Amino acid sequence: MIIGVLQVSFRLPSRDLKERRMIVRSVVERVRSRYNAAVAEVGQLNDPSSATIAITCVSNESGHADSQLQSIARAVESWRLDAELIDIETELLTYP
Repeated sequence: MIIGVLQVSFRLPSRDLKERRMIVRSVVERVRSRYNAAVAEVGQLNDPSSATIAITCVSNESGHADSQLQSIARAVESWRLDAELIDIETELLTYP
């Protein structure tokens, strides 16, 4: 079993946590609705100026998991968000 993990980091224009939650929720819901992947906000939850979202998928083949994560990453890069994308990291984990 292959577990693919994609971490997407953003710099946010928000001044408070309420604005931050609105931006993050929008990205999380968009990914969830378009892809069969688990999505969660991770990292510094109380910093209004940044956010990291983790996206995971499970597959029997590493090529499929990697392809799914790359597709999600390209989609997030192409979206016109109220945030600046600053980093994308992917990792494939093999589980026995």
